[in-house]
Amino acid sequence: MTAAPAGASGPEVLVPHWLAGTDREQLAEAVREALAGRMVHPLAAFHLEDVLTELHVAAARDAVWPASAARVRLATGWGQDVLPVRLSAAELTSVLDLPTLPAALRALLGGAGA
Repeated sequence: MTAAPAGASGPEVLVPHWLAGTDREQLAEAVREALAGRMVHPLAAFHLEDVLTELHVAAARDAVWPASAARVRLATGWGQDVLPVRLSAAELTSVLDLPTLPAALRALLGGAGA
């Protein structure tokens, strides 16, 4: 194992945001609308495309490894359609910058004051 040079950034951290099916649909709709309307900076568009990918991956991950999310849902009392959507800080910022993001979803993603 080698040490990273001083000042080098570490690996990107993906934070899970536990979203119900309707929340994930609203997120996908807002992202698709922004991408279709070219309402975002090209770098933000790159991150938003990654968000769409993660929405698909979250569903696939639950289909392949259902026990992990099921344990969290059982412990929290969340519904069966709640899944973790893992977003990087850049992806989350790009999502929270969307003017069409519903207020309830913005609050759920931690951008209530944004």
